[in-house]
Amino acid sequence: MDTTDSKIVFDNHGICDHCNTFNTVTLPSWDTSAAGEVRLNGLVEAIKQDGHGKDFDCIIGMSGGIDSSYLTYIAKEKMGLRPLVFHVDAGWNSQIAVNNIERLIDGLGLDLFTEVIDWQEMRDLQLAFFKSGVPHIDTPQDHAFFATMYKFATQHNVKYILTGANLSTECIRNPIEWMYYQSDSRQLLDIQRRFGTRPLKTFPVTSILWHKVWLPYFKGIKVARPLNMVPYIKAEARQLLMDRFGWQPYPQKHFESRFTKFYESYWLPKRFGYDVRRVQYSSLIVTGQMTREEAIELLKQLSYDEATIGHEIEFVANKLGISVAELNGYMTLPHKTYMDYKNQRQIYEYGARAMRALGLEIGGKR
Repeated sequence: MDTTDSKIVFDNHGICDHCNTFNTVTLPSWDTSAAGEVRLNGLVEAIKQDGHGKDFDCIIGMSGGIDSSYLTYIAKEKMGLRPLVFHVDAGWNSQIAVNNIERLIDGLGLDLFTEVIDWQEMRDLQLAFFKSGVPHIDTPQDHAFFATMYKFATQHNVKYILTGANLSTECIRNPIEWMYYQSDSRQLLDIQRRFGTRPLKTFPVTSILWHKVWLPYFKGIKVARPLNMVPYIKAEARQLLMDRFGWQPYPQKHFESRFTKFYESYWLPKRFGYDVRRVQYSSLIVTGQMTREEAIELLKQLSYDEATIGHEIEFVANKLGISVAELNGYMTLPHKTYMDYKNQRQIYEYGARAMRALGLEIGGKR
């Protein structure tokens, strides 16, 4: 990490607060050995008990990426659960992602439910985010994923949602100025009101209070992260998925979505100077899966392929129904941040402090 994270702080030894937080907060509270196994067994027992007599006992949101794919394998083969695999199609799936999902579903004998987001509403909302000038233009996709999964769990009275979020590959988090909270419905609706051209009649909208307070404490719906309770080494997991299911790897984390690939490899570094590989590699470094020297060498290369980026830009423009010139024009808009629009950051900060005080949040700073 470097000073492209404007809030980064270095101590007298030149160690940044991301690493210090990992060493002093995350690592002492994160145990994947005996204690992790005990926690995992308790989770499995609770899920099976609640799911007794039901068609499935939990929901897994699957994108086709490595984290959700490995989680699906763990849930079925190691935990002995009967998950319904849930996928939200926001219109940007890569063919590799489609293939990976199909191979896991077929190979594990699971059921897949796919929710398709109305494309015209998704397109209009994504264009609104482009026009707003903020960095976090991937918010509409992520918000749709969260909201749809919570809505489905509520409608079908499923008490457990399993997510591939994990400390092994995600303990260093993107600074908030790079990627603002995707579930902030107040900001999403404000940007749509200012720059959108059509109402969001069917687009799924969630809110922080609904899914962080109402659902867990009043409806009993819990979000669990099993990958934090088992040894999870990215390279080993990738090899297992390839050997067992013919799963195909991606050049970079989150590239299962064509839009996210464009956004993280080109839009963020080119327009704002934010290279999310710094965050991804930093997580792998502090967890012993990559050396700092290896990461520095990789960062010397562009995050996008110069030979194909023109085709990627054209694909995104065509998909959104605009010209390449218009898409490139958004690159030159004045830089804005989440603070330029209505937001609920105070609620997120209060919640994060409460979670840390209760020992329920052991991830890094944001």
